[in-house]
Amino acid sequence: MKNYARILVAAAFVLGLSGTAKAASQEAIVVKLPFEFVVDGKTLPAGTYTVRRMSNDNSGPLTLTSEDDGASVFVSPYLKEGASTEGPQVGFKRVGEQNFLSTIQTTSNIYQIRVSPSTITEAIAKLRNSVSTSGGGE
Repeated sequence: MKNYARILVAAAFVLGLSGTAKAASQEAIVVKLPFEFVVDGKTLPAGTYTVRRMSNDNSGPLTLTSEDDGASVFVSPYLKEGASTEGPQVGFKRVGEQNFLSTIQTTSNIYQIRVSPSTITEAIAKLRNSVSTSGGGE
């Protein structure tokens, strides 16, 4: 019975290692952002982030993990056809002082992140309110 338990533990250990190696082989990019940005309704601080697929499925979700504090955000992008010819980078939609993450390009895929019209409308309304309360809208 002890031998059976040892074999079971060894098999679980080997399977665990293969899962780790598989995750490590997934494509990832590291970006350093000098400004805060919004993704999936969350405002993230400036810093260095690693972007990685959560699975081998190119159309699956991505994670953005802060190198500074380890916090992660899950992103459900949609895969845009065609590979990036410009190399890894990220793109933003800017409304006033807010930057909304809108594109992630890896060496093999371009991901679009939906920024809802209501989110943009809210950002514009906040911008207008701040301009009118500061007296700059006259």
